[in-house]
Amino acid sequence: MTRNTAREIATHLAYELSFTDLPVEAFLEQRLSTENFADLAPECGIYADLPNEKQAQYIRRLVTGVAGHAAELDHYIETYAKGWRFERISLVASAIMRVAMYEILYMPDIPNGVAINEAVEIAKNYEEPKTVQFMNGILGSFLREEVKE
Repeated sequence: MTRNTAREIATHLAYELSFTDLPVEAFLEQRLSTENFADLAPECGIYADLPNEKQAQYIRRLVTGVAGHAAELDHYIETYAKGWRFERISLVASAIMRVAMYEILYMPDIPNGVAINEAVEIAKNYEEPKTVQFMNGILGSFLREEVKE
């Protein structure tokens, strides 16, 4: 499994957080289980292989961070989504942007450009081209305004 695949799985899990009342650790235990991957693999190829320990730690770190900083990340999305209320943004798009923003803000080992490029590539699998452009604009504005390098 590549880092890109682990990031996409983390994005799926960040999205699923919107639909669970489980504590994030219990949710991750359930979703990162061998059984869950076996169930999902036939319908979604990214679940064909279990993450190794390093990849699982990365996924856990991302999903736990997104859960813990959701209000902050959503504020940034709303701030840079000029002319859009947060409620109008799809849950998939917001999950993808949350993951990228979390990486930019709290994971200095991930280059900012990589976080944005990977978010855009993931978005291309789930969103319309106009939405992908919109998301890229939000992430670019966020990076320019909030991250001083």
